[in-house]
Amino acid sequence: MVLSDHTIKEEIAQGRIIIDPLDTDCIQPASVDVHLDKKILVFRTGRQPFYVDVKQKLDDLTEMVEIPDGSPFFLNPGEFVLGSTVESLTIPDDLVARLEGKSSLGRIGLLIHSTAGYVDPGWSGHLTLELSNVAKLPVTLYYGMRIGQISFLRLTSPVDRPYGCEGLGSRYKGQTEPTPSRYYRDFQEKREQKP
Repeated sequence: MVLSDHTIKEEIAQGRIIIDPLDTDCIQPASVDVHLDKKILVFRTGRQPFYVDVKQKLDDLTEMVEIPDGSPFFLNPGEFVLGSTVESLTIPDDLVARLEGKSSLGRIGLLIHSTAGYVDPGWSGHLTLELSNVAKLPVTLYYGMRIGQISFLRLTSPVDRPYGCEGLGSRYKGQTEPTPSRYYRDFQEKREQKP
């Protein structure tokens, strides 16, 4: 069941959903708008080797840039970058959240996630956005612009192991800025588990 604006406000008042900072004008009929933070993780194209090896740590694949106040960051056609929400989000163990784009931005070709629109019960931190431009013209991004919306769904019961519990392999809890992929840890953990 998707939570209505009335229920979202109740959950926030009870401290079960935490959105910080929260502008109450951003509470929509069944979601809450979120905003784009300053830091953008861009992919270096001149690195060697010229491919992404999912088994390797990818820290040298990206570099952090900041969107200057009042000035745009240009996202070129076909370009993919990682951004982050201004808001930090904490959700309880009996809710999940869905991150979705704003339809007005989708109509100009801006997508805010490829696959990472699902937020697990127990999540706490800023959300990393997977920003891509599928249009044929550059799209401008500004610090603080409404970039997406979060909706909340109630589970049939609280989960046994919320995000971040020991043994789950949760990799992004508590993140405060765009965070590159940590998929390589799957391979490290398999090597460490071998007798």
